[in-house]
Amino acid sequence: MLVDSHCHLDFPDLAEDLDEVVARARQAGVGHMLTICTHVTRFERVLAVARRFEDVDCTVGIHPHEAGNEPETSAEELMTLAQDPKVIGFGETGLDFFYEHSPRDAQERSFREHIRAARESGLPVIVHTRDADPETIRILEEEQAKGPFTGLIHCFSSSPELAEKAVEFGMMVSISGIVTFKKAEALRETVRAIPLDYLLVETDAPYLAPVPKRGKRNEPAYTAYTAATVAEVKGISEADLARATTDNFFRLFTKARRPAAVAAAE
Repeated sequence: MLVDSHCHLDFPDLAEDLDEVVARARQAGVGHMLTICTHVTRFERVLAVARRFEDVDCTVGIHPHEAGNEPETSAEELMTLAQDPKVIGFGETGLDFFYEHSPRDAQERSFREHIRAARESGLPVIVHTRDADPETIRILEEEQAKGPFTGLIHCFSSSPELAEKAVEFGMMVSISGIVTFKKAEALRETVRAIPLDYLLVETDAPYLAPVPKRGKRNEPAYTAYTAATVAEVKGISEADLARATTDNFFRLFTKARRPAAVAAAE
């Protein structure tokens, strides 16, 4: 079994044939999916998707692109929304200085509130970072000093230094289809160095389809292609990679319900 630890099943790109998308994921061995909130004002739509499928959970949060557009949301408000059994984490949040669709100060304030919600609730925070490694490391260090929290760096394509810091903080690192791209050797080198116990796999669907589906709409079924590449990079079997990343997911997302068949097999 695989887990797609980051997808966007509420996005219009997937809405028209969502039942078929989820069915194909199951057929490909993806036994659990986490659909990620990007706009707190659209949270109910994300939650509705999670409630529709037994093997889908969701998060609540504000993407850094939207930090200057969505209403400023406190940790307390995030935690209130996370009381639903289907909500198992916060985000995605973080910093994106590549596009800068929102002011940097708004991104940082939002990021810190998501982290505070994670610290006070015990649920993980899903971190997006692009062209902001030093700032992301600084904020994580400052916030860890206030008290521990759990989480992950999603769609990792950053520096080895950030990966090392994430592991040092006890956070996981989630690998997307980027790892399959021909020019991603630097990322593959970083993946080789990350301990297996700290790795997750994801699609970020409908974006970033892996080879051999690159250029097409991504969907959770394609987690299998990313996992195969990560297994090759780590020098282990695909079955061992699937087992490890699935264990890692449920160890991090303690609120998620592990499928009964998998739990029984253990």
